[in-house]
Amino acid sequence: MYDLIIIGSGPAGYVAAIRAGQVGLKTAIIEKNQIGGMCLNWGCIPSKSMMESVKLYQRITKDSARFGIEGIDKKSVSFNWSKGIKRADTIVKRLTGGVEFLLKKNGVDIINGEAKIISSKSVLVDNRLLETKNIIIATGSSSPKIETEHDDLVIEPKKLFTEREVPQNIVVLGKSPVAIELAQLFNMMDRKVTLISDTTFIMPKADTYVRNYMESKLKKDRIDIIYNTSISSLSEIWKDNKLFLAGKEIDCDLIINANDRKGNIIPTEIDISVKDGFISVDENCETSVEGIFAVGDVNGTAMFAHIGSAQGLFVINRLKGIEGKLDINKLPMNMYTVPEAAQIGFTEDKLKEDGVDYKVSEFPLSANGKAQTEGSAEGFVRILSDNKLGEVLGVQIVAPNATDMINEAAAYIQLESTVYDIAQTVHTHPTVSEVFMEAGFEAVDRAIHK
Repeated sequence: MYDLIIIGSGPAGYVAAIRAGQVGLKTAIIEKNQIGGMCLNWGCIPSKSMMESVKLYQRITKDSARFGIEGIDKKSVSFNWSKGIKRADTIVKRLTGGVEFLLKKNGVDIINGEAKIISSKSVLVDNRLLETKNIIIATGSSSPKIETEHDDLVIEPKKLFTEREVPQNIVVLGKSPVAIELAQLFNMMDRKVTLISDTTFIMPKADTYVRNYMESKLKKDRIDIIYNTSISSLSEIWKDNKLFLAGKEIDCDLIINANDRKGNIIPTEIDISVKDGFISVDENCETSVEGIFAVGDVNGTAMFAHIGSAQGLFVINRLKGIEGKLDINKLPMNMYTVPEAAQIGFTEDKLKEDGVDYKVSEFPLSANGKAQTEGSAEGFVRILSDNKLGEVLGVQIVAPNATDMINEAAAYIQLESTVYDIAQTVHTHPTVSEVFMEAGFEAVDRAIHK
């Protein structure tokens, strides 16, 4: 008899399992593929590794002269996709090995196989029936399949980072930050990229100001965007390496399916409520069946690895009798675009909708000394604050290291800080993080360097 069975070993599942083991819960984790799930093996980690490789390639071929570096024959410089993949694989193996070590160190049983929930207290793995007091479903998500007779034409992000040749003309389906990231990745490799969004915009959860900025960036980089168009089948729209779509003829050697994802719903013999392709949960991440929880992408709350991990830790705390509240609004949203984007708290659209009396203070990276020295002065920090008390309500960042910088903003939101607190917090010089202090001054009176 287990205290807890966790189905899925991605960031939501394995973090919950490690913590469960640490606090003395007899725990098993079930994984049908690789420990670490989509994020570690095929998503977050390999994609970020390849992005860093491509960024370096860009700096060598495009920016070296600007930094005073001479003697590089740009015609002889090329990006070797296979070697980039090998570097990514090395990192993935190191991290997944570390996760497996931590699971075993904390007494978690690792069970390989495909799970089926039999009851609220039992799970079948192949032919083995496991009894438990509680169940956590952490099976992640995937994009709906595109119908095609051409197996090599359409690939999922899961199969993207393999040692294969990268063709010249690439179409990316999707509007999420992942879709934008992939479009930019191949664009920076000098491929012709077309992005197809099924709505009239991209990055739907981003603040409108951030979204507009990134749209302008994509167009500046000559990434074609086709809006309000969806593809479910290629049977009548693809021929001779061309897509015939939206009145256009698009060169197309490869299609990457990064469309909006749905939860990976596992087989059950009990009725667990599902809505719009995700497992329904309450504010405690508990499903319609008592004792069964769903965390991470599969519940559709906010599809980010760190939020899945936070949900996993939250559930373990509840199982140990530690009460609390998980406020999604206080968790950051990262977008690994170029430049990176990140936000936390309320968006400006939401504040307007709620009739909040707020103020916007903004400071550009172009006015920051450290950003200038790094040759990465593209972007800004925006702080949305309450007009009466100065409390920080939301923060948006576009910057090369926005996904790291947002953690300072997360502290503001968590501690209910004001713009006065930010302005009075002395930041070291020269650092990019000084933009927070400047934005704080801008909200209080006037920025120093603006």
